[in-house]
Amino acid sequence: FFFLYFPETHGISFRIQISVKDQLDKDILLKLLFHLPVSYPSTLPDISVNSDQLTRAQCMDVKEKLLEQAKKHLSEPMVHDLILWVQQHLKDVIKQSATVCNEKTTLSKGTEDSIWMLLLHLDHMRAKAKYVKTVEKWASNLRLTGRLMFMGKIILILLQGDRGSIKEYLILQKTSKVDVDSSGKKCKEKMMRVLCETEVQSQHKRFQTFEVKEYSTPEELQKEFETAGLTTLFSESVPPLLK
Repeated sequence: FFFLYFPETHGISFRIQISVKDQLDKDILLKLLFHLPVSYPSTLPDISVNSDQLTRAQCMDVKEKLLEQAKKHLSEPMVHDLILWVQQHLKDVIKQSATVCNEKTTLSKGTEDSIWMLLLHLDHMRAKAKYVKTVEKWASNLRLTGRLMFMGKIILILLQGDRGSIKEYLILQKTSKVDVDSSGKKCKEKMMRVLCETEVQSQHKRFQTFEVKEYSTPEELQKEFETAGLTTLFSESVPPLLK
């Protein structure tokens, strides 16, 4: 496994890849991302599960079952136990999940190779300079491209990259102390909304870089989306924020 991120104040994030047999004795490659907060193990880790051979629903089921197991080990180191558990019980989880899964085939593939897109809305940034720097650093580390967009009070983060990196970004955004509260103490992002998370289609243009941009009018912001072939995304996501 390898470490992704290791600042003293934010805990540790690392990814582990393991091969597990399914009920047909086929090898399933599981990619597990663990984020251990500073208060671990008295706080549960954040876990992200990805696999090319499993559907999104199955990955979510595995994650839920792992979190259930984690609760049984609260206040003791648990990552090793969780990995052993998933190696022994993956077959059962997949079997249960398969019967209830009828997702669209495009989503079921859930391939890591395809490029994904994420649009986030942030309510505010008190420590703006530090926050912006952090977002730029994460995007760079995870090889994500896109825009951090400011228009009036609206703050949007639009990201493109491989699906695993998008998931890892979301974990960092939710679990790291990225801002300060009204008393100046470091705090996590609690007011973030995911407006869209989807596979990039052929009509969408790829961003080549990650840039921070300010727009003075909604029309300027709309133009940025239109240039990227994202007119529909703009019309579905942004007008409600302008009200």
